[in-house]
Amino acid sequence: MEDPMYSLQDVIRCDLCETPVPPKHCDICHLHLCEACVGKHRSDESKDHYIVPFILRGIITKCTKHSTEVCKQLCTTCNIPVCPLCIASSEHEQHKKEDILIFFETKRELMQEDLQDLEKSIYPKYQEAATNIPVQRADVNKRSQKLTTALDKQGEALHTEIDTIIQGMKSEIDDMDAQHIAAIDQQEDAINHTITEITQAILDLKRLLDTSDVCLVSEYTSRTEEFRGFPAWFRVTLPTFTPQEINREQIHQQIGSLSGLAITFLLDEPRILTDIQTECRRGLYRVSCLSDSELWTQGYDDNILRLYNLQGKLQRSVQTKSGDWPQDIAVTRSGDLVYTDWKDRSINLVRGTKIQRLIRLQGWRPLFLCSTSSGDLLVIMRSDDYKQTKVVRYSGSTEKQSIQWDDQGKPLYTSGLFYKYLSENRNSDICVADFNAGAVVVVSAAGKLRFRYTGPPSTPGESFRPFGITTDSRANILTSDCINHRIHIIDQDGLFLHFIHNCGLQWPQGLCVDSRDNLFVAARDTCKVKKLQYYK
Repeated sequence: MEDPMYSLQDVIRCDLCETPVPPKHCDICHLHLCEACVGKHRSDESKDHYIVPFILRGIITKCTKHSTEVCKQLCTTCNIPVCPLCIASSEHEQHKKEDILIFFETKRELMQEDLQDLEKSIYPKYQEAATNIPVQRADVNKRSQKLTTALDKQGEALHTEIDTIIQGMKSEIDDMDAQHIAAIDQQEDAINHTITEITQAILDLKRLLDTSDVCLVSEYTSRTEEFRGFPAWFRVTLPTFTPQEINREQIHQQIGSLSGLAITFLLDEPRILTDIQTECRRGLYRVSCLSDSELWTQGYDDNILRLYNLQGKLQRSVQTKSGDWPQDIAVTRSGDLVYTDWKDRSINLVRGTKIQRLIRLQGWRPLFLCSTSSGDLLVIMRSDDYKQTKVVRYSGSTEKQSIQWDDQGKPLYTSGLFYKYLSENRNSDICVADFNAGAVVVVSAAGKLRFRYTGPPSTPGESFRPFGITTDSRANILTSDCINHRIHIIDQDGLFLHFIHNCGLQWPQGLCVDSRDNLFVAARDTCKVKKLQYYK
């Protein structure tokens, strides 16, 4: 509703001089006043006055206990307006009182700040979260369908295998039946042949018994003993089928395992568990967990690699073999440290006090690397002419895989000097934070592009420059957006989940997680490592 003070049809004027749109009001005399008339009005000392901004007119009320008095103060203990008589009474003697106008304006300022915070910050976050809910709900159905399809496929494979085995056993039964029938046929032929001979012998004997020819009788030879030996019967061991007891557990093992659903909540304000000051002086770039209680660090323009415990005590320090500062570090599955030396093109293994050169490249320079769950090394490298970038998988010093192009033959990663840290996800995806591209590029273990994450959908125009990267036990991907002083958390399919940005992060760089999913962040400018808890 339009304020009548500013209405063109009925402009409010000063009650003393007719000046339009007076900014003040006497809340006791109920007079509108311009600035010039405030002093003149106050000069009338025959009555009390209480000057307030025009928009706050009506703030003064009559006292409910003393009808002739007005309330200029607020008892903040009782949260009620009070007049001078109330203040003087024993009821409010020990209570805290404030000028009602000052209290009101202070509250209005707080309300304005809250309104701005709600409108500009809090409400947009909830809007963004609400926007993501349908995406998450659709993602549940999508993932469920993937699991169902995989189970159906496994079931079909098992059914096919069982049908093949059963059909093979049926074929064996048919073969054995054929062999058995052939043996019976052979026996039948032998018996029928002998019966024919016996029949002929009987006829011959009857003719001889009726004859008186001595010569014929003398030629007779008995075959009775020959026929007395009955044809040998063959012995058959008949096939049998002994069914195995169906073992449900073994069948379940053959089918595979289905992991349980784990619902965890990301903390809106991560807890800082540890703050470690390192000896780096020109900037801290990388951190890599040796264990839940020790971590390796690497600084800018620093050829010393340092191992700290969580109390900030230096445990070990190692100087690079060439004396040059390394480009990246990683801890292997066996607990050894590896680092890349881009100047001499080498990848080196630190074991105890000895440094062993694992790989020496030609035409390429190793930049960034990570160790995989299988014990392989993934290495980002660029060509000497700065025009190509690729990820190479090594088993020991043997190259097993090279990842460089997508299905259309286009480069997966940008070329040039910019940073490209990488990490392997729990599902064996290879995740690269491509600083120059402003994207996290995720490919499968086979090197097929799965997705590119370029920032949350609600901020398409925002500058996103991913630097460090790591993954946790839930297959979520964490990447440090150093320019914007925050860390993005996305799921294994590229869906934005949360920001870590309200815990004093300044220029976050390298990242790693321990076995409990605590996050370690290397802060470039302070040269500190922060240990954060970001899950409930």
